[in-house]
Amino acid sequence: MRRLHIVILCFIGIIAISSCEKDDICVEGDTPLLVIEFYNISDTTAIKNVPTLRVVGVGQNVTVNTVADRTALSTISIPLKTDVDMTSFIMINSSADNDEGFETGNIDTVNFSYQRMEDFLSRGCGFIVNYDELQANTTIDSDNWIQDIEVTRTQVINSDSTHVKIFH
Repeated sequence: MRRLHIVILCFIGIIAISSCEKDDICVEGDTPLLVIEFYNISDTTAIKNVPTLRVVGVGQNVTVNTVADRTALSTISIPLKTDVDMTSFIMINSSADNDEGFETGNIDTVNFSYQRMEDFLSRGCGFIVNYDELQANTTIDSDNWIQDIEVTRTQVINSDSTHVKIFH
């Protein structure tokens, strides 16, 4: 009888241990950001800061939280939309407010189009979105500060290197 109790306890212990699941903690990654570098239009190999740059998503009332607002920057990382195949940003050179609170900087709109590729990482992380066939252009206005855009990598699968060069 004692032997039967020991066998039953061992059987219950094995079932209890085998029913445990791993924690669903995600450490593998996240959807990559689009990396943009700004270059001098006169010397296309020279990186050039944009003075007091402000970046706002089109249709948004707040600045992009991955970019320090109104700071001189030569490189930025911005998120692309994961639910549609196009994202547009308002990029403001020399951003400032006048006495009435209106923007006085030079405003250009940059449009990015792409194909989304969902990638399942794990149960804890779920899906991330990578991007392929990246294209970029500016909306032409009477005073564009952005003179040219070059897509250097058409796939956005990590945030380790530059995807787009903007010349000003």
